Amino acid sequence: MSTATVQRGLRWFQLLAAKGEVQRDLPDSLRVADTTLMGQRVRYLAVVPDSNNRFPRARNGEVGLLEGWGLAKAIDQALEQDREREDKRALIAIVDVPSQAYGRREEALGIHQALAGAVDAYARARLAGHSVISLLVGKAMSGAFLAHGYQANRLIALRDPAVMVHAMGKESAARVTLRSVEELEALAATVPPMAYDLESYESLGLLWETLSVADALNPGAEDLLRVEDCLSSALTDIANGPVDLRSRLGAQNRAASSKVRELLRAQW
Repeated sequence: MSTATVQRGLRWFQLLAAKGEVQRDLPDSLRVADTTLMGQRVRYLAVVPDSNNRFPRARNGEVGLLEGWGLAKAIDQALEQDREREDKRALIAIVDVPSQAYGRREEALGIHQALAGAVDAYARARLAGHSVISLLVGKAMSGAFLAHGYQANRLIALRDPAVMVHAMGKESAARVTLRSVEELEALAATVPPMAYDLESYESLGLLWETLSVADALNPGAEDLLRVEDCLSSALTDIANGPVDLRSRLGAQNRAASSKVRELLRAQW
């Protein structure tokens, strides 16, 4: 994994949360800061590389034990502090996560519970009236994305070759399916849910917006303003809609999902 790839999340966090105060009571692999966006209170959250992480499998931006519980802590804190407020702060997840942390220690210490804690916190915040947005600036892979970002009201992705969404990295998926990476890519081109490109993911109806910027790795002032404008528009859109995730349904390539839900409602 290149340094350029894993630093994207940190770079965008530093720009978007430049005027906020970074919380110090969290693992070094997390960045959380409160600030304002176009007059609205927001909390930015990012998982970033930490070469000194006590868990070696989580040193390159992966979401592991510390990260899962740390995200849950940061979100629960916002929930508690804003419980009686009408202007509940928005939660904006900056997503650049290559994977969940794979390792024997992670499994033994319950990484499934740590990541579930983060998922639950994001979902509870959304249902409690906190607008939740995910900004995909790099990889959004596997259980890491499920824990950090997937529960958002709106998903926004930068249009850039390094931005990709999938349940598994190409090399791992090739091994599991007994194919070469080239054979996997050829198959994925014909099956949108298996593909890695944003166009295929967008065809599933999961992205609210895709956004082109001049430089996704080293964004300039115009890139930052463009992203902030998009985030602000998403907050306005969320305010006028339901707190559930029904907006993701209806795309042509998710017709089966809609049919399954229809059948389940009829039976239950």
